[in-house]
Amino acid sequence: MKTLQTTEPMLVLGIPLRTNNQRAFEDIPTHWQRFSGENWLARIPHRRDGDVYAVYTHHAHEGVDNHGDYTLIVGACVTHADTVPEGLASAVIPPGRHAVFEVEPGRHDKVGERWLDVWANQDLAKTYRCDHERYAPDGKIEIRVGIR
Repeated sequence: MKTLQTTEPMLVLGIPLRTNNQRAFEDIPTHWQRFSGENWLARIPHRRDGDVYAVYTHHAHEGVDNHGDYTLIVGACVTHADTVPEGLASAVIPPGRHAVFEVEPGRHDKVGERWLDVWANQDLAKTYRCDHERYAPDGKIEIRVGIR
């Protein structure tokens, strides 16, 4: 694990899913299939780059814990969004400190397992506000968790 300090917010547009940790291993793979199968990445205007983001936000207990419902938005970082196209939602990844957990490149199937490691780490002062995954075109995968 390494840490990353960001100084600018990032705006992500993508398709939303309301779920929780009890349903996540069932709901999230289906959501990703929808994102890919319906070619949503190509439909997102003003993409900043080729990265794909999965943003976990709007927690039922924001700032406290990750229990209860939250929204997952799978999409792309954009330069701006004058309007949010129908079918999409937006999320802002705020600037701040993030613990970065790498996943074996190209191994999307290992992301859920890595999240289990993240949540088991009791030494992190997690913010429980806006965590995200970053998928680079070269296969690199990172889980970024907001920390105090």
